[in-house]
Amino acid sequence: MKQAKQPFIAACVVALVAALALTAGQAFAATAQEIDTSVDVSLQRFHKIEGGKEFTKTAKGLLVLPNVVKGGFVFGAEYGEGALRIGGKTVDYYNIAAGSWGLQIGAQKKDIIIAFMTDQALKSFRESSGWEAGVDGNIALVTVGAGAKIDTTTIKDPIVSFVFDVKGLMADVSLKGAKFTKLDKSK
Repeated sequence: MKQAKQPFIAACVVALVAALALTAGQAFAATAQEIDTSVDVSLQRFHKIEGGKEFTKTAKGLLVLPNVVKGGFVFGAEYGEGALRIGGKTVDYYNIAAGSWGLQIGAQKKDIIIAFMTDQALKSFRESSGWEAGVDGNIALVTVGAGAKIDTTTIKDPIVSFVFDVKGLMADVSLKGAKFTKLDKSK
């Protein structure tokens, strides 16, 4: 019986090391300028999606998280940094971090835009010291693939998230349990 557990434990350790390796590049936090440049590029990609530009104009605020990395094999990790923009201007910087375990395998890189559609939703997010999706606020998740279209007339949730420009393969696209923490980029 002990011999049967050893390969499983070894696989778990390998998965954890792989997940940490995927996020190791993120360990050295990006500068404010690097984040802003990545956010600009991400928004340009989003605006190419039919209805994307119109949708961003209706939001009270946008949290743009470009190049979020996720990887896992049984145990998983996700990390990325981005900027909160109000009226097209960066007002704060945030990171997204999540850990998970269960039936999962793979790695991916993706862009996430979280649109705050009401002043109350935006205020609640900004006033929290560590906002957690699914706990501090529910997010309607929209996965945007090739040839997709965003219809602003059918989306009525106070917080809407778009996942797009996905590279790699990972079955899970949920944001539940992801924690968003404000970063100090004043240095």
